[in-house]
This record gives sequence, C-alpha cells and structure tokens, in this order.
Amino acid sequence: MTDAQRESEAHGAESRGSEPRVFEGPGQVEAAIGTHIGYSDWMEITQERIDAFADATGDHQWIHVDPDRAATGPYGTTIAHGYLTLSLLPELGAEIMDIRGFSMMINYGLEKVRFPAAVPVGSRIRAGIELTSLTRKSSGLQLTSTVTVEIEGGNRPALVAETVRLMVE
Repeated sequence: MTDAQRESEAHGAESRGSEPRVFEGPGQVEAAIGTHIGYSDWMEITQERIDAFADATGDHQWIHVDPDRAATGPYGTTIAHGYLTLSLLPELGAEIMDIRGFSMMINYGLEKVRFPAAVPVGSRIRAGIELTSLTRKSSGLQLTSTVTVEIEGGNRPALVAETVRLMVE
C-alpha cells in the first residue's frame, strides 16, 4: 500500500458526509494556516462530462473522446483532460470549506499546477485542501492553498495545484 493510499484510508476514504468547514472572517482563516482542512466527496468522472468539456474547449483529442481508439491506447480507455480536473476545483472546494465575512472573493490565480496521473473515465476523484499562507495586500487578503486531487485507489494524485484567492473585506 502506498503512502497516499494509507493517508486516504486514514483520512476518510469513506464518504465525507459532512458540511463544509465554515470560516467566519479573516481571524478564523488565519488560525487555520498550515493545516489540512478536509476532503470533498468522491466524484465520478463520466464520459459525458469529458465530452461536454471537449465541446466547451474545442479539445477533441481522441484520448479523451474516442473510446474505441482509446481502448488500444496507453491507458486502455479515455481519460479526462487535465484542465477538466482543474476546472472542478471550485465545485470540489465548496464541499470542503465555506469562507464568510468578505464582501467579495475571486480566484486570483495559480502558482503551480501539475498533473501527475491521468484520470481514466469511470474513476472517482476527490480533493483535499491545505491552507498554506495568508498575506495582506492593498486590494485585500491573499489566501494560498495547496489542493490535491486524488484518484480512488491510485498511487499518485491526478492534480496538485497552489491556488490563490483574493478576499476583500
């Protein structure tokens, strides 16, 4: 068993089954810096979702949208676009945490994004979030988090990203 699998089993391989962790304002966010906040529920990646993403982005590469050809390819099936996995972070993240007490919050950017493992169609993924830093800027508070998307039963994550959010009081 890999370290990632042990971590997954130790930290809720079962359904999350709870509400997002609520942060009421900057003090509670700051107190959580350096901690792992939790995990989302598992989400199945369907061919329909992959096809819809391909239509939305114009990326119809066969490895994503042609199950017959992909069956003879390197993964034995179609795989999700890396950017599809990335695009799911807002939905998965909302299951993990709810930050309140700000007039506005926006996605400010990404510091680093990696896709260590492909996500085969039919796989289940979930996200985990660690709050890594909170910095005061003239425009508000900048929250940096490390988000890791796991593949159920996988040895490597599908995605690791450092996300940056701007929170205006």
